[in-house]
Amino acid sequence: MLLLIVAALIVAIALGWWLGHRRLAQAAPPPVETNDAQAMQHERERIYKDLHDDIGAKLLQLVHGAESPQQADLARAVLQDLRDVVSRSRRPPAPLLQLLGEIEAEVRQRLAAADAEMLWEQEAGLADVALDQAQTLHLMRIGREAVSNALQHGAAHWLRVRVFRAGAELVLEITDDGRFSPAQIGEGRGTTSMRERAKGLGGDIHWNPGTLGGTKVILRARVFPASGLP
Repeated sequence: MLLLIVAALIVAIALGWWLGHRRLAQAAPPPVETNDAQAMQHERERIYKDLHDDIGAKLLQLVHGAESPQQADLARAVLQDLRDVVSRSRRPPAPLLQLLGEIEAEVRQRLAAADAEMLWEQEAGLADVALDQAQTLHLMRIGREAVSNALQHGAAHWLRVRVFRAGAELVLEITDDGRFSPAQIGEGRGTTSMRERAKGLGGDIHWNPGTLGGTKVILRARVFPASGLP
């Protein structure tokens, strides 16, 4: 567990430095010479690569050397968070169906590694819409945090994900059979972040009792046109 704490501190320091560097770069006036602009871009790419390669490699070692599936999943989630932050400025906005496919693949991988089962139920013919970078990141991170809570706090062995449309809203339900209950939901950093991200999606998020004694996370995100057809 100590190694995971150290890894988390390393990631926090590195990302703090990277974000500070990024803010300074954004605040600086645009370079006049094309060569200068290209040099700055190359330097950013080098920083991105160093962050991913150096810290990512250490986190990957923790994934394979963890003492329990919960610790391995925590290291894997932190590694994916690092990749999200580093690649955010370079990733183009993703269509909704593509993003849902990425979320499903990641959740399946995490649950398989934790020897847990998953049932993915997605509405047939769900309309595809273009998402911007912020929407893409919010949806991915909310889903990841919900799965982390189910596996790490609830020690869940089963997870069901339902995805469907309700008017202008995308509804994402994640239900588990873990020992963690909605009554234990507080104002921690994880749940606070999920609420803020839900607001960023023009919606809200709630935690209800699950059908098998665990927790049901219900996210409602306004991603579809209010007029009806996309």
